[in-house]
Amino acid sequence: MVGSSNSKIIYLDYHATTPTDPRVAKFVLHYMTEEFGNASSIDNEVGDRAEAAVKEATRHVADLVGATPRDILFTSGATESINLAIQGTIQYLERSSTKPRIAISTAEHKAVLDTCDALHKQGRIELIHIPVDTQARLDLDQLEKACASGIHLLCVMAANNEVGTIYPMEKIAAITQSHQVPFLCDASQSVGKVPIKFNEWGIAMLALSAHKFYGPQGVGALVVRRDHQLEPLLYGGGQQKGLRPGTLNLPGIVGLGEACRLRAEEMAVDEVEIGKKRDHLQARLQAQIPDLVINGDPQNHLAGNLHISIPGIPNSAIIARVRHSLAISTGSACSSGVETPSHVLRAMGLAEPVVEGALRIGLGKFSTDNDIHQAAEILTQAVQSVKQAMA
Repeated sequence: MVGSSNSKIIYLDYHATTPTDPRVAKFVLHYMTEEFGNASSIDNEVGDRAEAAVKEATRHVADLVGATPRDILFTSGATESINLAIQGTIQYLERSSTKPRIAISTAEHKAVLDTCDALHKQGRIELIHIPVDTQARLDLDQLEKACASGIHLLCVMAANNEVGTIYPMEKIAAITQSHQVPFLCDASQSVGKVPIKFNEWGIAMLALSAHKFYGPQGVGALVVRRDHQLEPLLYGGGQQKGLRPGTLNLPGIVGLGEACRLRAEEMAVDEVEIGKKRDHLQARLQAQIPDLVINGDPQNHLAGNLHISIPGIPNSAIIARVRHSLAISTGSACSSGVETPSHVLRAMGLAEPVVEGALRIGLGKFSTDNDIHQAAEILTQAVQSVKQAMA
């Protein structure tokens, strides 16, 4: 739970952000207050120790996603990583006379969609959209046709940030390799939850954020295959091979590294337990709310994702009743404050009442059985309250 001592809120919005693991937070504090050196300062021992800490963190990140340390670029998070990956690739390709062609799924995160839309409106790229079905799944035959048509970059997320559908990264990577198409994978919702083998599968670029798997907010990484060419978006001190210059965020980087180390050790066991709690919550809600709809792929979803709809009941009415006791959301945190319905649910072609009644619930390793019990009661009471008010 989060909140003041007078008002405890059950936190089930783990897709938006996760609480920092106390073990990670302790690590971060140490590198903020004691080992606070600049990793680029080569003239003193404090800088040397900072550089060594960054190297160790780099190994942990690489190990978790199946990459090598030289593939890792540290950023402020997945949004920056995605922008560097897409814009940096396009800037490099613009050296030739051919207009770059990018293919993306219609269920991608706004960081991908908006970046590609901006480049398309500027007339710098041709943009191809690959549709998803009613469970947010991709048709791999359509994806292969897009690759065979001659594209310069494919962008497909590892798991959907709203409905939790997991995409077959290994199969997608194999298709892109057979057509020599670089594959950018937004893995921000998947790192630390499902196994990823960056080099073995042949992914070209992969984006991640620490705060999605119990690390600090404001730090992430772009994993880049060594033969993939990028142009930098920023210029400065030349750090990180000049591709992402600026003083390294030492506390954030070591926090990211420690979070990766812990997920490598604990992910398998944690995700099984999270999945059990998620299934229990779904069963309780279905028993108490007969018209409940479960969105996404029921066979292939993130363990902690429970995306529901209550047709005929606006999600805003539910949120208004539970916001002081239960932290859930109506969709992506990056789109908060935006009144338009979820682009993901729209892309899935769901009926209007299902879209309007959608709620995203996200469980994590700190979710307790008591949280699940109370959340089920709070949601059930909120639904009954709205129905009575609408009667």
